[in-house]
Amino acid sequence: MTATDELRTLLNAPGILSFPCCYDALSTKLIERAGFPLSFMSGFAVSAVRLGLPDAGLISYGEMLEQGRSICRATTIPIIGDGDTGYGNAVNVKRTVRGYAEAGFAAVMVEDQEWPKRCGHTHGKSVVSRGEATTRIRAAVDARDEGADILVLARTDALAGHGLEEALWRAEAFSALGADMLFVEAPESRQQMETICERVPGHHLANMLEDGESPLLSDTELEAIGFKLVAHPFALLGASIGAMKQALEALKAGTTVEPRVSFSELKADVGFDDYYREEKRYLYEDETS
Repeated sequence: MTATDELRTLLNAPGILSFPCCYDALSTKLIERAGFPLSFMSGFAVSAVRLGLPDAGLISYGEMLEQGRSICRATTIPIIGDGDTGYGNAVNVKRTVRGYAEAGFAAVMVEDQEWPKRCGHTHGKSVVSRGEATTRIRAAVDARDEGADILVLARTDALAGHGLEEALWRAEAFSALGADMLFVEAPESRQQMETICERVPGHHLANMLEDGESPLLSDTELEAIGFKLVAHPFALLGASIGAMKQALEALKAGTTVEPRVSFSELKADVGFDDYYREEKRYLYEDETS
């Protein structure tokens, strides 16, 4: 099966799909080794680790695509790619979807924010008109139907500035256009989350962001509400930044850093064990004598 086929199978199987988000090849490999069935390439996290800049439209399509290729090559599990707004008009959206499919993504998320877009849980974001929003998703679905081996996750950020009813209208329109998954960003209460899943049939994604706008609920609670996918966008990025800050504080104070993993484990995590096994396969007589 392709990654897209595998994701489609996961979506149609019983049970909720909960996963941390990735941002580079190593984080993706660790997610797969931990047993998660899929992941999501977070634009927030990629912008942070690749550029050291906020998720405010500063990273380009080309940079996201290059990072995505590295991520998809490093794993066998399906990856959903953050395609932001599609990086332009409908023709750009189709190019983005095709490019993400060629990079190896199983799905691409396209949203209705104005450019420059922002993280969905920060202030200052705004959305395009209904017409432009639906045109983006129609273009993404057309790219899929015209041969791109990829699924479409349609996202709306309309709730924050325009209210729940507008967000529901857009989610319903995206579903009618053929989006494979739906994402109404930043609901502010459990009741809103329940309304979203009740009013709009489909595979909904919940974004569980610590200190964000939405209530933090367990996978069991989210499944009962009707969500199919649960993303934890900063579980790994936050943990890694926190660990690095602690290590830097210790080094600055002149003390040694308490190892969180042994050197042997670190070597295994970055692939030395696999490398040594592969290297051994290709030893020739001069090297063994």
